[in-house]
Amino acid sequence: MRFFIVDAFTDRAFAGNPAGVVLLDEPADPGWMQAVAAEMKHAETAFVVTTEGPKSLRWFTPEVEVALCGHATLATTHVLGGEQVYTTLSGELRATGQDGWVELDFPSDPPTPTDDDLSGILPGVGIEYVGRGVDNLFAVLADAETVKNLEPDLAKLKNIWTGRLLVTAKGDETDYVSRFFGPGVGIDEDPVTGSAHCILSPYWSERLQRTELVGEQVSPRGGIVRTRQDGDRVHLSGQAVTVLSGELHV
Repeated sequence: MRFFIVDAFTDRAFAGNPAGVVLLDEPADPGWMQAVAAEMKHAETAFVVTTEGPKSLRWFTPEVEVALCGHATLATTHVLGGEQVYTTLSGELRATGQDGWVELDFPSDPPTPTDDDLSGILPGVGIEYVGRGVDNLFAVLADAETVKNLEPDLAKLKNIWTGRLLVTAKGDETDYVSRFFGPGVGIDEDPVTGSAHCILSPYWSERLQRTELVGEQVSPRGGIVRTRQDGDRVHLSGQAVTVLSGELHV
């Protein structure tokens, strides 16, 4: 069966967030998909059944299955092209590839304020706001430079709630910047996290009083995500580059 490695949320190879994409003729055993994802070693590998309509789409990190993944959905749509409808653990998702860009239609996940103490995870860092989305802790920091230079205590993070933390601040050259840490799902730092913008978009849209924004994930690889807040939906847009394709023989 065909597989691809795609760098998502970037217009050049070896940047953005790499994802595996495996094209299936029929649903596969979850244990096998987990083993393939562990072999791929990317933050997520997507498995899509191409003979169905809508197409079944599932995502696996090297350690667990996840309910939503933006960059691997973008990578899958980049491979398939055109307009796609997927059935997923997060419901029906739509995506469209056109003119070198892929737009994803995802559920909005506005953060709820909490009293989670992140001082041990982010030692010496000023935290303006702490909240939670469906799966992620969410922290707003003072400025973009603090986000870029952040060194969280990942061991402590892994032991708190889901072990996933999204940090953000107002940007200097973009509307906002962010980074995402997920040791709880086997990803110390995700290079560019599409699903994180389901939290970032409603938060920053309300704060900046604009529905269309540009965010930069300032990980070492980096990436750009355009967002458009539309009620309880978030439209995410990004580019992608295929860097490898081949055949799985197992």
